[in-house]
Amino acid sequence: MRQMVIFLVLGMSVMLVVPMAVKDKSGNTTSSSSRMPSVVNVGALFTVNSVIGRSVKPAVAAAIDDVNSNSNILVGTRLNLILHDTNCSGFLGTIEALQLMENDVVAAIGPQSSGIAHVISHVVNELQVPLLSFGATDPTLSALEYPFFIRTTQNDYHQMSAITDFVLHFEWKEVIAIFVDDDYGRNGISALSDALSKKQAKISYKASFTPGESESGITQLLIGVNLMESRVYVVHVNPDSGLQIFTIAKKLGMMTGGYVWITTDWLPAILDSSELPDPDTMDLIQGVVSFRQHTSNSNIKKSFGNKWKNIKDKETSSFNSYALYSYDSVWLLAHALDKFLKSGNRITFSYDSKLRNSNGSELRLSALRIFNEGEKLLQTIQTTTFMGLTGEVKFDDDKNLIHSAYDIVNIGGTGLRTIGYWSNHSGLSTAVPESLYSKPSNRSPADQRLYSVIWPGEMTKPPRGWVFPNNGKPLRVAVPYRYSYKEVVTKDKSPEGVRGYCIDVFEAAVNLLPYPVPRKYFLYGDGKKNPSYANLVNSVAENRYDAAVGDVTITTNRTRIVDFTQPYMESGLVIVVSVQALKPKPWAFMKPFTIEMWLVTGGFFLFVGCVVWILEHRLNQEFRGPPSQQIITIFWFSFSTMFFSHRENTVSTLGRLVLILWLFVVLIINSSYTASLTSILTVQQLTSRIEGIDSLISSNDPIGVQDGTFAYNYLVRDLNIAESRIKPLRGEAEYVNALRLGPKGGGVAAIVDELPYVELFMRYTKCEFRIVGEEFTKSGWGFAFQRDSPLAVDLSTAILQLSENGDLQRLHDKWLSSASCSSQATDVEETSLSLNNFWGLFLVCGVACFIALGIFFCRMLLQYLRFIPNDEESHEIVEHDSETRSGTGRRSLRAISFKDLVDFYDKKEAEIKEKDRRNKRQMSRESDEDNTPPF
Repeated sequence: MRQMVIFLVLGMSVMLVVPMAVKDKSGNTTSSSSRMPSVVNVGALFTVNSVIGRSVKPAVAAAIDDVNSNSNILVGTRLNLILHDTNCSGFLGTIEALQLMENDVVAAIGPQSSGIAHVISHVVNELQVPLLSFGATDPTLSALEYPFFIRTTQNDYHQMSAITDFVLHFEWKEVIAIFVDDDYGRNGISALSDALSKKQAKISYKASFTPGESESGITQLLIGVNLMESRVYVVHVNPDSGLQIFTIAKKLGMMTGGYVWITTDWLPAILDSSELPDPDTMDLIQGVVSFRQHTSNSNIKKSFGNKWKNIKDKETSSFNSYALYSYDSVWLLAHALDKFLKSGNRITFSYDSKLRNSNGSELRLSALRIFNEGEKLLQTIQTTTFMGLTGEVKFDDDKNLIHSAYDIVNIGGTGLRTIGYWSNHSGLSTAVPESLYSKPSNRSPADQRLYSVIWPGEMTKPPRGWVFPNNGKPLRVAVPYRYSYKEVVTKDKSPEGVRGYCIDVFEAAVNLLPYPVPRKYFLYGDGKKNPSYANLVNSVAENRYDAAVGDVTITTNRTRIVDFTQPYMESGLVIVVSVQALKPKPWAFMKPFTIEMWLVTGGFFLFVGCVVWILEHRLNQEFRGPPSQQIITIFWFSFSTMFFSHRENTVSTLGRLVLILWLFVVLIINSSYTASLTSILTVQQLTSRIEGIDSLISSNDPIGVQDGTFAYNYLVRDLNIAESRIKPLRGEAEYVNALRLGPKGGGVAAIVDELPYVELFMRYTKCEFRIVGEEFTKSGWGFAFQRDSPLAVDLSTAILQLSENGDLQRLHDKWLSSASCSSQATDVEETSLSLNNFWGLFLVCGVACFIALGIFFCRMLLQYLRFIPNDEESHEIVEHDSETRSGTGRRSLRAISFKDLVDFYDKKEAEIKEKDRRNKRQMSRESDEDNTPPF
C-alpha cells in the first residue's frame, strides 16, 4: 500500500513539472515535443454592436481567412478565431476576457476600449498573452506597467500634438475640452493639456460627462460652456454617443459663425462607415474640423476595398480606419507566429500556481493557464515589420507605430474635404506624409501649411476664437485710488466711479473693439496714500481682478505674472533737484572766456595790427609818421577792429585780405562772448551736488521716491542704494517741502520719479525745480490682464489705432498738457569758453598773416636787389673787368646790410617806383651813347 502511494505522488510530480500541451480543435492536448501545431487559437475582444465593431468584425474575419488561405505564411498551421463581445462594458468585458483566456489563445486582437484595455492588460500580463489593440488609443497604456499590451493603431499623444499644432496655426491660445469621463477621455485630454502648455497655450476649461450621460445633462454642460470666453472646442468622446453633442449644440445655436469645433478621430470613424453619409448627420456638423488616422493610399488598400464589397456578413457599406488597423493586427500576429514557429519554438501552456489557495484547494480561475512562450512571441511581434493596409507596420522603442500621421478633414456640404495632413515628422502640411518621410524633418512655422477651411456658419475667415463671456459677469477692473496726481486716475462721482487720463484711454480703446466688453471698476487703495502697484498686479495674477487699469508701469518682474497691453504712455525714471537764481557778480563780464582765451585773443589783436601796419606802411600815408604815432596807430587799429570802428583804410591787397579774415574772426568771438555772457547772467545753478545717476549713487544724501511705485525697489535692488537713504513721499506738496528743506534740513537732495509724474510736478511748481541727467530707465504704462487673456492682444491693437489716428495725443493734451520746462530739462552751468573752442579760427588767421608777410617780404627783397642806390660807394664790389666795359653796361653788385634793408623798407612805394623810372631812362640814354658811331 505504501509503495502504491509513493508511485502516485511521483506520478503527480512528473505531471506538474512537464509543461501542459496545446489543445487541438477537439480540445485534446498535444505534447510539447510534437511538431508544429495544426491549429492555433487567436482571440478577439471588442464590442460587436458599435461604430467601430461593425467595421472591425468583417475585417478581422477577412484577415483570418486571408492568412489561412495564404501558402507563404504559417504553412500547415491554421488560425482559429475565438470572438468575445465586450458589450461596451468594463465589467462584462473583463469577464469575457477571462473566458477567452480559458481557450489557451496565443494572442488577443483588441479591445477597442481604452478602459477595458487597462483591466485586461493585467490579465494578459499574468498569463503572458500578447494583447494587440487596434482601438485603445489612451497614451498611458504605453507605460511599462503593461508590457504585453501592443498598440497597433495611433497613440492619442500624437493626435493631441496634431490638434495643438492646428490650434496654434490659427493663433488661438485657449481651448475648451469636451470629453467623456473615462480612461480614454481623461488621459487623452491630459495629453492635449501637456501639448498645449509646451506651446504657451492652455485648456481654459474641461467639460466632462459620464459615459451614457442623458440629453439634459449634456445640454446643461453645453449651456455652461457657451457662457465662457473661449469659442474653440475640442471634442474627445466615443463614436457611439458623439453626435448627440452636435445635435444639442445646433439647438443651442452653437454651430454658427464665430465657433470652432474640432473633433478627434471618432467622428471620421462614423462618417467613413457609410459610403453615403446621412444628410441629417451632415447637417449637424457643417464646418467641423476633424482628425482621422492616416493610412497610405496603396494598391493593397484598394484591393481590400474591392474585397469589402463582396463580404456578405457586414453591417456597413464602407469601413473606417479601425477596420484597416484590425486587419493589419491579424497579419502582424501571423507574421510573428510564422517567424516564431520557424525558429523552433513550441506553443505550450502551464497552470499558474498563484491561482491556487495555500491549503491546496483550486479556485474557480484555475482553468486559466500561462502561455509559456508568450514573452518570446511578444518580442517577435515587436520586431516584426511588413507593409499592411495602413502602410508600413513597424514599432519604435516605446512600442508605438513609427509613422504617426493624421488626415485633417473639414466637413462641408455632403462630404469631407481634406485640408491637410499632420505627421510627427513634418507637422502640418498639404503634402501626403509618405512623400515627406525621405526628406529631413522640417517643423519651421513658415512651412506649416493647410488649405482654406470653411468654418461653422459658412465662414471662410478664421474665427477670433473667443468672445467676451456671456455669463452676466462683467470684467472686474481694478483702478488705483491715488493720493496724488489725480489727473492720471482718481475716484469720481460718475456712474463708472473713476476718471482720469488712464480711464479715458481705456474707454476709448474698448470702444474700438468689435465686441462689447461689460466692465465694472473697483477702487484699489484708500486714497490716503498711493497704493502698492506691485500688490495691485499680484491681485490680477491671483484672479481677484480680471484687469488693472491705471498708471501701471510695465516691468520685467510684472510681465512674468500678468500680460500687458501695448504701452499707451512712454515713461522712464528721471532725477529732480532744487535750483536757485545765481546772485550777480561784479566781474561776471570776465566769465565768458577763460584766462588763456583772453590772453590769446589780446595777443592776436596786437599781432594782426602789426601785420596790417607792416603791409600798409609803404603804401598808406595813415600808417606813416613819427615812431610814437605809428605805435599808437598800431594799438588803435588793433582794438578798434573789435567794434568794427577802425578809421584807417587799407590800400594794399594783402592788407585787405588779412583784415577781412580777421574781421570774420572778431565777428565770431563777439557773438560767442555775447551769448555766453547772456547765459551766465540769466542761469540758474543747482543747490544739490547731484548732476545725474552716477552722482546720485555715489552720494550719501537722502532720495525721495513716490510712494507705491516701482522706483523704491529699483533703487534698492538694481542700483544697490541703501534703504536708509530712500524716503517715500506721497505727492506734490511733500515733494516741494522735501526739496526746499534739502538734505541738511531733513528733506531730500533729489527725487526719483517717472517722467509723466515729473512733468505734472513741474506744472504744479511752475518750473521751480529742474531735471538733471537723462532718463535712466525706459518703460511705459500699460493695462494689466491675467495671463493669456485675449483682451490684452485686442486692446493692444486698439491702442495702436488710437495712436495712429491722433486720439491718444488728444487725450494726453486734455489731461496732462502743461507749460514746457524743457529749457531747464538739461544742465546749464557756468562754463567759460576756452581756447579749445576757437583754436581753429586763430590757426587759420595766423597762417594767413604769415603767408601775407612772406609774400610781402619776398617782393620787397626783390625790389631791394634791383634798386640799390648808386651813390653808396662804400658798399661797391670790385668789378671783374674794370678796363673793358660791355656795350650795354653792367650794374655793380653790392653787399646787403640790415640797415640798408630797413631804410629801403621805410621809403615810400611811390619813391621806389619813381627811382625805378629814372634808372630805366638813364640806362636807355647810356645804351644810346654806346651805340652811336664816331664821326
